[in-house]
Amino acid sequence: MKYLIGDIGNTSTKLCILNKEFKIFRSYEFQTEKIYKGSFLKKFLSSKLTKDLNKVFLFSSVVPKAFKEIKKKFKKSQYKFLEIKDFDLKKIIRINVKNKHRLGSDRIANAIGVQKYKNCLVLDFGTATTFDVIKNGKYEGGVIAPGIKLSMKNLIKSTALLPKINLKNHQRTYGKNTKEALNAGFVWGYEGLINNIINKIISKEKLKYKIILTGGYANFFKKVVKRKIFVDQNITVKGISKVYKEFI
Repeated sequence: MKYLIGDIGNTSTKLCILNKEFKIFRSYEFQTEKIYKGSFLKKFLSSKLTKDLNKVFLFSSVVPKAFKEIKKKFKKSQYKFLEIKDFDLKKIIRINVKNKHRLGSDRIANAIGVQKYKNCLVLDFGTATTFDVIKNGKYEGGVIAPGIKLSMKNLIKSTALLPKINLKNHQRTYGKNTKEALNAGFVWGYEGLINNIINKIISKEKLKYKIILTGGYANFFKKVVKRKIFVDQNITVKGISKVYKEFI
C-alpha cells in the first residue's frame, strides 16, 4: 500500500507518494496557481492514482481556496481529501499559542516533523520566512518575517529603474553597480535578519536547540548562520506523514 500527501503553499505545492513504511517514494512540485487551471490537477494525478494507492489523501494547506478547489474537482471521485487540522492534533503535539486555529498548517507540520529532537528551531524559507520554536517536544510559537523572494519582487515592482536580479551568495563588498548593490542589500540584510532572530530566540535559553533549515533558500543561506545547522527539505512532509500514520 502507498499513500499520497501534499503541502499546499502560497507559491508552490508539493505532492509526495509514500511507501508502506511512510517514506518518500516519489515527490512532485508545481506552482499552486495551477490548481485553479482547468484539468491540470486531474491530468497530473491520473498517472499517480494506482491501485495500490490508499484512497484517502492528506494535506497541509495555507491556501484554503486552493484546497477547496481540489476537493471540488474530485468531489465525484472515489478519493477523499483531508487536511491535518481536521484531526485532534493535541494527541501528538501540544501547541502553546493563542488562536491555534490561525496557526498555519505548514508550521504545525514542521513542528510535528522535528518533534523527536525535543528542542528545535525550524527556519522555513517560503513565501514568508518563518522561525518556529519547539521546546521539550511542544510547539511554543515563533517569528514571521518577509520572504526574500517576495521582498525582491515587491521592491522591483514598486520602483521604475531597479532591475531584476538572481541572488549570488559570494558578496564580499558593497556594490559598484545597481545589481551588486541590490545583491548586497538582500544577502547581507537577510544574513543579519536570520542571525539576529535566532539569537533573540535562543540566546537567553539554557537549552540546546537543533537548528533546521528548510524551504527554497535553505541551502543558499546555510553558510551564513553563525551556529551549527542542518538542512532538511522534507520536514513538512515528515510531519504530514506522521499525522497520516497516527489518524488514518
